[in-house]
Amino acid sequence: MSYSLSRLMSTATASYGVYALAQPRHLGRAISKNPKEQADYDVLAQTYGARDLTVSALGLFGRSDRTVTAAMVTRIVCDISDGLILSVKAHDDETRNKVLGVTMGWATLNTLALVIDRRNARKAHLI
Repeated sequence: MSYSLSRLMSTATASYGVYALAQPRHLGRAISKNPKEQADYDVLAQTYGARDLTVSALGLFGRSDRTVTAAMVTRIVCDISDGLILSVKAHDDETRNKVLGVTMGWATLNTLALVIDRRNARKAHLI
């Protein structure tokens, strides 16, 4: 089993996880212009980083279709819930649209990768 696109997305997500742990203030800066409010998002960004590294490890190193699929579905659901939760905190439409664009964009890319990989796996199994 290869699931190469899912593994590629897991690699990209792991990279974000490292970034979120190393530079947690990025999230607050994306949500608020107020430096005091920005700091309030540091722990959340670090939590995202740890979560993303864990889920990405399953997606990258999972030995079965089920493990990689579970990692990808978890990632997709997390992106959607992150977007919905963070968009409520946005102070203006521009920020809200940015938050939703990034989170729903990642959810979409992960969904496409998983759908294509699963289709390719079914085709390979039939041959």
